[in-house]
Amino acid sequence: MRMHHRLRHFARSAWQKMWRKAPLKCGARDCAHRGSVWSRLRRRHIRVRLHGVPYCMPECLEPALHAALRTTQPAAPQKRGTHRIPLGLQLLSRKQVTESQLREALAGQRATGRGRIGDWLLEMGFASEQQITAALARQWSSPVLQTRTSPLNPALVPQIPKLLLNRFQMVPVSFVAATASLHIAFADRVDHSVLYAIERMLDCRTEHCVIPPTLLRESLLALGEGRSSADFVFECVSSMAELVSIVSNYAVRVSAREIRVATCSPYNWVRLECTSGQTLNLLLRIPADPRSCTSASSIDDDPAA
Repeated sequence: MRMHHRLRHFARSAWQKMWRKAPLKCGARDCAHRGSVWSRLRRRHIRVRLHGVPYCMPECLEPALHAALRTTQPAAPQKRGTHRIPLGLQLLSRKQVTESQLREALAGQRATGRGRIGDWLLEMGFASEQQITAALARQWSSPVLQTRTSPLNPALVPQIPKLLLNRFQMVPVSFVAATASLHIAFADRVDHSVLYAIERMLDCRTEHCVIPPTLLRESLLALGEGRSSADFVFECVSSMAELVSIVSNYAVRVSAREIRVATCSPYNWVRLECTSGQTLNLLLRIPADPRSCTSASSIDDDPAA
């Protein structure tokens, strides 16, 4: 009887080990390789997860990527909230600038067609950086990060592509692993669509605050040191089919085990987690003109970085 129990235990253990080694079922309904565990063991196929769902590479992955990228596209450009009191009026109401100073700054902005009103007030010496940052925080109902008490450790903060940090004037300032909470500081308007994309890509919860521009630049410089991820930018993509092909080729080349996608307009952000432990970020500009060409560069060579 004891030998019988041992044999049953051995058979159960062997079956569990075999089941764990068997490739997961593909998430594509029309996958040619779907079947029982025996057929999956006989025909081993490379699979990668797209937001947690396994797909065969590349035949089943590419249609799934196409659908995922289509659904992440913004339906229309987001409009700024009209309920927010303009920054200039906030400073005027608190008597931090005069009416003539505000009119002069607005005239300069209209004449050149560039810059934010806060930048003009700062450049003309009508308001301080602290006053403008405080007004911006009131606009977005956010706290102000005035100083960083300890140096930012890049290894302890989930990494966001450098191009996105510069484009949206933001920087991660702290990460609480116990609650998976990531605090993002903005030196300009708070972009909630980008915060949602970060939550989707990094599987965390975001909190936002406002940071003075000088402190933002210092934080970005500190964050640039010790980065372990690689970022690649594709500024010109002719079509969605070409975009999917680029992502699929990179996934095969680096032996990706997990793929995540999100939209940070005007880019599609694709995050590849490799079996080697390295993370690869692809930033692909959303296709607009079908006659455009495709170009790729490392983030370090990109002029916008």
